Amino acid sequence: MQTNSPLSQIELSDAQIKTFQQDGFIIVRGLADPSTCSRMRDAIETFLNPPLGPVEFEVDIKYPGAPDSPDSPGGKTPRRLLNAYSRDPVFRDWAGNESVLRIIGQLLDSKEIMLTQNHHNCIMTKMPGYSSMTGWHQDIRYWSFDRPELVNAWLALGDEYAEKGAMQFIPGSSSIDLDLDRGRFDAELFLRDDLTANQELIMQAVKAELSAGDVIFFHCRTMHCASANSTDHPKYSVVFSYHTAGNQPIPGTRSSRLASIKLS
Repeated sequence: MQTNSPLSQIELSDAQIKTFQQDGFIIVRGLADPSTCSRMRDAIETFLNPPLGPVEFEVDIKYPGAPDSPDSPGGKTPRRLLNAYSRDPVFRDWAGNESVLRIIGQLLDSKEIMLTQNHHNCIMTKMPGYSSMTGWHQDIRYWSFDRPELVNAWLALGDEYAEKGAMQFIPGSSSIDLDLDRGRFDAELFLRDDLTANQELIMQAVKAELSAGDVIFFHCRTMHCASANSTDHPKYSVVFSYHTAGNQPIPGTRSSRLASIKLS
């Protein structure tokens, strides 16, 4: 589901909220203005030349297509620039943007919204030549909260389409009624594509093609994947994850390492 909704209209309709609840994601076109996107891209270019830590490199995650070692060709290719919220005011302003928080509040049915610093809170990069593909997964797989109820806001800073590593989503995969046995996932909790039942699920996937300023809001249980970037141009996106004040990270887990930030 997508909606063409400029900053002047910051509320989703009841029908749009219902669609999010059914599909697990919704696209809002042009939510970030061109000036904000341009400032973010400029900041990212500064962070990349040279890479300003903390940085996660493609070789660190070892996804299909990643370089074999730091010394191999492409071994210094960045995958994520971490701690986006604290890197520059433009990212902090976006994380707390009134329109973003209003939509998150509607999707989580709460006026008390928190940003987790431990998950996403990053600038996603897919660089030409050495980017990797990401298998089918749910973000909640490594997150530890009282309830698996978080929403991600993924802002595209340029065109995102299949050849450039755009995401795909399986509508309805965020439903608690979709109870997948552990055996349908591999050791890293990615959906196994060698099983007929999973192949039937994957056939339902839809592509999320985005332009600069578009935001896709998706539930932490929504199954998604992304291909490698096969173009000659880098892809930059900014991603933050939100939860309600009443849904706290479990103490002693990675989700509680840094305190969440109250934004509304």
